[in-house]
Amino acid sequence: MDGANKIRFTVEMTLGKLAKWLRILGFDTVYAANVTGEKLIDTARGRILLTRTKRIRNMKIAKERIFITSNHPFEQLREVVLAVGIVKEDIRPFSRCIQCNTSIRLVEKNTVRGKVPDYIWETQDTFYTCSHCRRIYWSGSHIQRSRDIINRLGLF
Repeated sequence: MDGANKIRFTVEMTLGKLAKWLRILGFDTVYAANVTGEKLIDTARGRILLTRTKRIRNMKIAKERIFITSNHPFEQLREVVLAVGIVKEDIRPFSRCIQCNTSIRLVEKNTVRGKVPDYIWETQDTFYTCSHCRRIYWSGSHIQRSRDIINRLGLF
């Protein structure tokens, strides 16, 4: 594949945890909550549609789609990695907001003072923020747990 910016997904509402994990990997991922049928297909224009809906799987549409069979988010992620052929060079972990899908950016530590818990501000030096929803990110223990999961996929 030609980098994470080229691999883009639309994920139907039954696959919310999968959408979060694809964003953690750095993929532009639209989570189509409360969108079904033809509108879901329209939302997927120019993207790979990830679905569990048999009706959509069987529709005669020209768009690329992957039918997800597993109920477990980690196995769903593995299905996508294998189906698309995602490799280490395709991912940019922790570069997108997991809430709204916007790319996050590095910010000065002083700009988040009073916006994060005091302990976090005192113990962390690097912060990122989403320019859209204003969510603030830092490297906590959850990052290592996420890296361990990504490593099990063979992507680190």
